[in-house]
Amino acid sequence: MIMDALLALHELRAPLHIMLHVLVPAFVAAVFARGRVVGAFVIMMATMLVDLDHLLAVPIYAANRCSIWFHPLHTGLPIIIYGLMMCWPLFSKSTGIVKGSRVIGWLGGGLVIHMLLDALDCLWMRCAAG
Repeated sequence: MIMDALLALHELRAPLHIMLHVLVPAFVAAVFARGRVVGAFVIMMATMLVDLDHLLAVPIYAANRCSIWFHPLHTGLPIIIYGLMMCWPLFSKSTGIVKGSRVIGWLGGGLVIHMLLDALDCLWMRCAAG
């Protein structure tokens, strides 16, 4: 019975993954955006364009392929840059460069969330494979 439930949950992996790519940014915007929830959410949703690097893969979509370390914008250096972008508003306050820092921060935050959710999906696939 438990195995049946786990198998049924695994069948929902892809739709749950897609839903989390919407729900987590919405939650983060609602908690941290301080009156700019819609703008922060829209910016973070725009970061889904990072998945355009899937178009470089053959085949373009493979249900059980881990994005992390496979697609160029899902590798180490870009992920480090996304983290730095997320922290940019903190750096910009100390340097006095504040113009556009919130947008850069939300872009970085959306990209970091995206990479974390993709890494979680990879972990789920690996655990399901046994």
